[in-house]
Amino acid sequence: MTTSRKIASAGVLALLAAAIAGCSTSGGGSSGGGVRPAPSGVEGAWLDAKGTGLSTFAGGSFQTVATDTGQKLSDGTYILTGANSVQINGTSLIRQSPISFNCLLISANQLNCTSSAGQQFTLTRRTA
Repeated sequence: MTTSRKIASAGVLALLAAAIAGCSTSGGGSSGGGVRPAPSGVEGAWLDAKGTGLSTFAGGSFQTVATDTGQKLSDGTYILTGANSVQINGTSLIRQSPISFNCLLISANQLNCTSSAGQQFTLTRRTA
């Protein structure tokens, strides 16, 4: 796979991750004993299937970076469109073109997305 194709794939995954972030709900305070509550919604960090792109969703915004170089690949916004569905819109910084994805939060750790062009991909929640 060429470097440009890898970057394009990572950009698509980044947008997907952004969509997932829109599905999140805000949680309350800390849990006294140092035990973290299970993640909910799409807020947080998500990896594409090949591990080449890391998408971070927070507060309605997303950003995707290359895991090997840290280069910013895409950014934009996301909104929750249903209990487990998210719409992601943004810009591929590599191609300088708009991107759009619809995603479904399948589980606390899996987000399945489809681009406006019909490409499908899966993001997996990155745990600390």
